This record gives sequence, C-alpha cells and structure tokens, in this order.
Amino acid sequence: MKVEFTNLKQQYLEIKSEVDAGLKKLFSKSNFILGKEVKDFEKAFSHYCGSKFGVGLNSGTDALFLGCLSLGIGQGDEVIVPAFTFIATAFAVTYTGAKVVFVDIDEKTKTIDVKKIEKAVTKKTKAIIPVHLYGQSADMDEIIAIAKRHKLKIIEDAAQAHGAQYKGRSCGSMSDVGCFSFYPTKNLGAFGDGGMVVTDNKKIYEKLTMLRDCGRLGRYKHTIKGYNSRLDTMQAVMLTAKLKHLDKWNKMRQENASLYNSLLKDEEKIITPFQAENRNHIFHIYAVRVKKRDFIIESMLKKGINALIHYPFPLHLQEAYQELGYKKGDFPIAEKVASEIISLPMSPHLSKEKIKFVAKILKDLIDGR
Repeated sequence: MKVEFTNLKQQYLEIKSEVDAGLKKLFSKSNFILGKEVKDFEKAFSHYCGSKFGVGLNSGTDALFLGCLSLGIGQGDEVIVPAFTFIATAFAVTYTGAKVVFVDIDEKTKTIDVKKIEKAVTKKTKAIIPVHLYGQSADMDEIIAIAKRHKLKIIEDAAQAHGAQYKGRSCGSMSDVGCFSFYPTKNLGAFGDGGMVVTDNKKIYEKLTMLRDCGRLGRYKHTIKGYNSRLDTMQAVMLTAKLKHLDKWNKMRQENASLYNSLLKDEEKIITPFQAENRNHIFHIYAVRVKKRDFIIESMLKKGINALIHYPFPLHLQEAYQELGYKKGDFPIAEKVASEIISLPMSPHLSKEKIKFVAKILKDLIDGR
C-alpha cells in the first residue's frame, strides 16, 4: 500500500467549485496584485486569529523577517530562537542584521524551553521568537512574563499553528506580531507560497503595509526602504475558500492523531506526541520518536510509506551558522530529538485504513518483525 505524506489533491476537490468560481471572477477583473480579495482575506484571517490587523505577504519567511523589521530589530540586537525548528526562523533574524541566540527545547513539547530563556538574555537582547512547533503552542504565559521582566518584544512563529490555541487564545495573537506561512502543506495552505503577519498595533500594521510594498504610501511616494513581498490576489482567493474549512480539517487531523495514539500506545519503544495541558494541538505534523531512526524511515519508505523528518539537524549545528561558534553538545535535547524524530503521514483526508497500515509497519519494524 502506498501512503502519501499529505493529500492536497483531495483537499482541493472538496473546495473546487468555490475556488474555480473565485478565480474565474478574478481573471475577468485581472486585479492580480493587492486586489480586494487580499484585503478581504487579511480581515478574515486576522479576525479568525483574534487580532485587529493582518498584512498578507509572499511567504512565511518574509512574515518573520518583516515582522522583525517592524519592531525595529537590526544591527547590534540579539534575538532568542529555539535550536530545533525550520531554519527560516533564524534566517529572518539574520536578514535584519541582528544576531541569533539559540536556546534548547523542552523534550516533551519540542517547543522552546522557557526555563532556559533568561540565561540567554543579555543587554543586547531585543526579542524572543517562540515557535509553535508541529501545531502545538509554546508556553506563552511564561514567555510573556519573561519578556515583560526584560522589556523584550515577542514574535510568534505560528507557521505551523493555524487554529492552534493556548488557554483559549489563538496562536499568533499573544505577542507584538504573529507570523504565519501559507506554504501548500500547512494546515491552511495556498497553491504556492504566501504568508501573513497579524498584530493589534496599528503603527506596526501601517509600517508592515509599507515594508511589503516597496516602502511606499502612494504610487510613487516611497517613505522608507521597503521590499516586494505581497500576497498574490490569486492566493488570497484560494486561502479564503480554505479558511472556511480550517476548523473542520483541524478536527480531522486531531481525530487521525488520536487513532495513531491508540494504535501506538502500547509500544514502549515509540514516543508519541505529548499534548500539553490547556493547549489545542492541531497536528500540522504527527511526529514520533524512535531509536535507529534512519533505518526505520528507510524501511518505511521501501514499503510505500512516505514518512519524513522534521528536522534532522538542529540549527546550532547547521553549516550556515557555524560562525556563531556553537558545537555538538551545546543543546543536547535539540540534538537528541533531531536524531530520533519521524513525521508520520498526516492530513485531514488520510484514511483510517492507511493510518492502521502505517502503525502496523512501524511497530513491526520496531519489534524486528
């Protein structure tokens, strides 16, 4: 049996009529850049997140980068980032000219270890970027408390947390800026790249609208040095159609995760995802931990199961950041998790039959059968 990691075609078929109608209308108007549909989606998504404003951008990476710039982060500043996440989180800081300072993760949630943040704070620290990894929120109450004590900004990396909540609050809405990616495989994914920053601060919102559009207020009046980072109107049409289904699709992911949990719970050699109290995990990724990970995933691929690794290398050991001087052993939990993690197939439309097949093959491999 072949098991795809995700199923974007089936997702499209569910909303095909609405998407096709929206695109036909757009094509007739030919308003492809910052059209009305972009503004409508910005309002809808920011409202969904519980934020006042939203600024559509061309990627999640730019959402983080311009989010940092909107807070005045730049040369001479330091920004705290978890050592285990996708590298774009760190790149966004580097692009501003600021220095990335890595912190280890909590072994259970795989989000930043709040007990280790303050040790990384210096006089140069300007902000903290908690990552809501795999669809589960970081410990925001403690992060907010630390930020208040040290007068730091908070930039939420919610690229994997569309619809996730922390104590009833939506991820992305608990900080100065919340940053989202609409990469196709996300829980809310476009048909290409896309991103958004949400905020309650009108001044930040206004600065972001200039930063994304060549720094201009009027057509040829450029107030600041900006960038070309606009969410395409075509993507806004598709995302608007998908947003109406997001909660339902997240619930389907949670049901699939529950089935995985029930099938794997008795296998002591498999560590299933930990769900922290008062956090609504929306399972962008269903990641388990196993020993002999490389052998396990290679064997699963041979049996037609498209499992992946998110992420095989912690950021402090990436060659791209060798100038920071980190070495193996500096962040042992991130290193341990990176060597054991496997992302099992996960999508709203993944069938129970395929989940059972994946679980059986994984257990057979673990037990040497």
